[in-house]
Amino acid sequence: MSVVAPFPHPWERRPIATFDRKELTRILDLYGRMVAAGHWRDYALRVDPDLAVFAAYRRASERPEIRIEKRPALRSKQGAFALVSEHGAVLKRGNELAPLLAPLERRLMRLVG
Repeated sequence: MSVVAPFPHPWERRPIATFDRKELTRILDLYGRMVAAGHWRDYALRVDPDLAVFAAYRRASERPEIRIEKRPALRSKQGAFALVSEHGAVLKRGNELAPLLAPLERRLMRLVG
């Protein structure tokens, strides 16, 4: 005899941390410009129930050069977004994406200019 597993009710489901459309557009715009400058070559997205990560790679076989993490649970404490370096050091935190991406934007200006 088979066992039928019931679907969870909507109020029992945990929300999943994801980048919304505006955030992902901003991140992918920066990624496209870094690819055009020849600095990045690959990216990866990871979505977990409590964490969403965008990782940018110089080469696909290495560790990610930069990670942009979104943890909604830290919104009221340290900020939902974090910019993490290749070695795991948190470079910047905040609740808005634009100031978080500013160091990468400045580096892009130096690469192109």
